[in-house]
Amino acid sequence: MSLTLDRFSIIACIRYVLFLFILGLSANAQEKFSLSGSIKDIDNNETLLGVNIIVKELKTGTVSNAYGFYSITLPEGTYTIQVSYLGFETLVEAITLNKDIKKDFLLKPLSELLDEVTIVDDFEQQNIRKPEMSLNRLKQSTIKQVPVVFGEADVLRSIVQLPGVTNAGEGSSGFNVRGGSADQNLVLLDEAVIFNSSHLFGLFSVFNPEAVKDLKLYKGGIPAQYGGRVSSVLDIKQKDGNNKKFQGEAGVGIISSKLLLEGPIQKNKSSFLVSGRATYAHLFLSLIDNPNRAYFYDFTAKGNYVIDDKNKLLLSGYFGRDFFSLDESFQNIYGNSFINLRWNHVFDDKLFSNMSLIGGEYVYDLDLDFVEFSFRSGIQNLNFKYDFNHFISDHFQLNYGFNGFYYIFNPGTIEPKGEDSGINADQLTKKYAIEPAVFISAEHKLTDNLTAEYGLRWSSFFRLGQELNVYENDLPLTYNEDFGIYERAEPIGTVNEGRSNVISSFNNLEPRASLAYAFNNSTSVKASYNRMAQYLHLITNTNSPTPLDVWTPSGPFIEPQTLDQFAVGYFRRLKGNKFDFNVEAYYKTVNNKIDFIDGANLIAADAIEQEILNGEARSYGLEFMLKKNTGRLNGWIAYTLSRSEQRTPGRFENEPGINNGEWYLANFDKTHDLSVLGNYKLNDRWDFNVNFTLRTGQPVNFPVGQFSFQGLTVPIYEGRNRDRLPVFHRFDVSATYKPKANKNRKWNGYWNFGIYNVYNRRNAVAINFEENRITGQNEAIRLAIFGIVPSVSYNIKF
Repeated sequence: MSLTLDRFSIIACIRYVLFLFILGLSANAQEKFSLSGSIKDIDNNETLLGVNIIVKELKTGTVSNAYGFYSITLPEGTYTIQVSYLGFETLVEAITLNKDIKKDFLLKPLSELLDEVTIVDDFEQQNIRKPEMSLNRLKQSTIKQVPVVFGEADVLRSIVQLPGVTNAGEGSSGFNVRGGSADQNLVLLDEAVIFNSSHLFGLFSVFNPEAVKDLKLYKGGIPAQYGGRVSSVLDIKQKDGNNKKFQGEAGVGIISSKLLLEGPIQKNKSSFLVSGRATYAHLFLSLIDNPNRAYFYDFTAKGNYVIDDKNKLLLSGYFGRDFFSLDESFQNIYGNSFINLRWNHVFDDKLFSNMSLIGGEYVYDLDLDFVEFSFRSGIQNLNFKYDFNHFISDHFQLNYGFNGFYYIFNPGTIEPKGEDSGINADQLTKKYAIEPAVFISAEHKLTDNLTAEYGLRWSSFFRLGQELNVYENDLPLTYNEDFGIYERAEPIGTVNEGRSNVISSFNNLEPRASLAYAFNNSTSVKASYNRMAQYLHLITNTNSPTPLDVWTPSGPFIEPQTLDQFAVGYFRRLKGNKFDFNVEAYYKTVNNKIDFIDGANLIAADAIEQEILNGEARSYGLEFMLKKNTGRLNGWIAYTLSRSEQRTPGRFENEPGINNGEWYLANFDKTHDLSVLGNYKLNDRWDFNVNFTLRTGQPVNFPVGQFSFQGLTVPIYEGRNRDRLPVFHRFDVSATYKPKANKNRKWNGYWNFGIYNVYNRRNAVAINFEENRITGQNEAIRLAIFGIVPSVSYNIKF
């Protein structure tokens, strides 16, 4: 939905903001004082986010923000302050509040034994009462416990074990949330947008688990500070670096190795963190004279400098590349990179801000030696953002800010290789766009049992001038009724607008609201609604992203996607907080979902509008999760029952659209999805982990018949996604062995052993139909990527 910003909209927004301030300030009728500061790890001064600060006498509290800052305003008096965080000892301290006090709390990590048997989300009583829902949070230790292929801990392979999260199968890139496509996920690494989250076509993610500090996955009830995608937000924060002492981690596995180093630059003032990973399986291929190559490397660096009590600078960067080649005739190179400069500033005991300037790039290149040309494409973006956290009272908090993106899209540069190449050099038309947004949201404790989070986001998108095709009746596609197919329309001319001109603009008002009603400290019900807009589109006709897919901005022929999602949930803590149980139901609709026409050519398409039609999508489902949080045996059971569909009707009465305009299963529909994750700590030396996955097969199309034409057998298909691949299921195990620590040695090591796909299930990623040359009969051939895969790795900490 596109909106026009007029005088009445501005007045309504101003009234809404004033209403929020009045509500918040009404709680300050009597004299109060503020307790504020930062929460840190006592061992390394890492700031801790999401820490619970509870005032026992008033049964109220707050949570530290994304940078470890907290603030709470209370009446004058003496209070017992309890500070608790997963994996750390709970700190209890009495504080007399008769003036504004700045107080930093330093938490001590739990002993190794206790830390290993505690798992996943920090759902203390405060979280039961908070209105956040459809949110999963994973710690670094949890990510490392999930058995995966080749034994390498992986972020994306961990989150697909959560309810509502799937992928397109083994060897697939990205992930799908509540039936959405992979490009509908906003993936952030230290606030920078990641356009492709996978290495080696999905075997690894681009995130180094050793450097991960915090991971949050929002599937619904998404706060107003996030925007630009319509399905989910994966927000990953990396560690800042130890500013007390030098330390590191390293690991060597079957096909990859990794290294992380961190330490102080100036003790207690500044620190650094560097990490790197690389695979070397291609080296073994050369030993057996295999000319094919496939490998990746990535590098992460971060530094921070504490200027004073109110100011802190952080600089972080990432660079990663994948290389894939076949017999030296085909080479594919792709990857992400970014650099981010941030400034944290504390204005006073109630107002915190973060300013970021981020430059990023995603490149995807091809060298095709067998046809003697190269293809270069990519996206560049520059992002400026400024966010504020305003702790007005212990019952009311405001978050507000703005951000703006500038994009340069290069759909393709074609360069001939060699003097005898028959390919002409060409530059596909570059695209430029600006995407600004402002937001405001409030966290409001309405009563002792009722808490709300509500806000607004105003997003805009301006497509800047370029050369554009002009079509008769503005229709880049025509429908041939005689043949029953869509055909590309011939342009009747072109227009060339300067880059300073806006050729298309969109505005969207995106309300967000979440509500939680707590019956007691163990039980609550929650509801949420969020509307979101997405202005960038991934043009693909595969089930999972590939390096050849093309990102394109909204514009004259492509409308932005808009989503409306409703969710309700029941949350319960059982047996003295040993177990967590929750169930959520959701329903969401997406307008302007792009689909490709039959026979679409998406590679090196200079006029992408000639290959696509706009449609709609809908998803609904139930998610269940039971977690055991403590003890030697812990883990979770997650089950999702869902349906995801898509429809692309014709533009006019004489057009059938796609699939005759009827609803059909989306590529990412999984009716049933079951995940079981278990972790058992036998003793101080041995840990065992198991993982079982069972889910409905991917929607596909099988031929319904065939005909012969000039000696060729041509299959006949009907409709879209009317069949499915076989049911997917797999069982994995892993074990970690820690030898007895040598007190005279400055480092300690541990072994990790794993078996991926224990019973050697050949899960199909595709089924191809071929003619048996001996019998002459058609046969269905199952294509599978992995059977049973054993692994071993050795890791050290120093």
